[in-house]
Amino acid sequence: EGAALATGGTLRGIVVSTLAEARFFAAGGFDDILYAFPVPGWRLPECSALAQKLQAFQLLVDSPQGLELLRQNPLPGGKRWLVWLKVDCGNGRGLSLVPPSPHIHCLSQDVAPNPPKVVTLVGVYAHCGNTYGCRDIPAIQAIARDTTNAVLSFVT
Repeated sequence: EGAALATGGTLRGIVVSTLAEARFFAAGGFDDILYAFPVPGWRLPECSALAQKLQAFQLLVDSPQGLELLRQNPLPGGKRWLVWLKVDCGNGRGLSLVPPSPHIHCLSQDVAPNPPKVVTLVGVYAHCGNTYGCRDIPAIQAIARDTTNAVLSFVT
């Protein structure tokens, strides 16, 4: 009920951190879900099932290996993997790449070929997990500004 309220009843545009959550929301009618964890190879069959079932099941890509995993495992029927490029803006979470690393620029150019065939770039994703230790609102706002500036700089 809370997720339906949060989406204005659209049942679209939610972010989950586990595939169990993704399956739960998919069973509840949600059709646009971002799995905000770089997909591990051993979970790819579950991701594929959700991608085939939902209009928009989206994944994070944070490495050339993750991108290659998706390219080597295309979805049936010409459906494309929908991916967000995960950018680490200072919290050191996961295997994310920190701008202005030349590696992230290479990955972004590799994930966005024209025309896309197996993988389609949806956007850029950053998680401000480094706010968890903040003690006040100004500290959180400073991290949000730094993250926003880093993402905008990268996109530009």
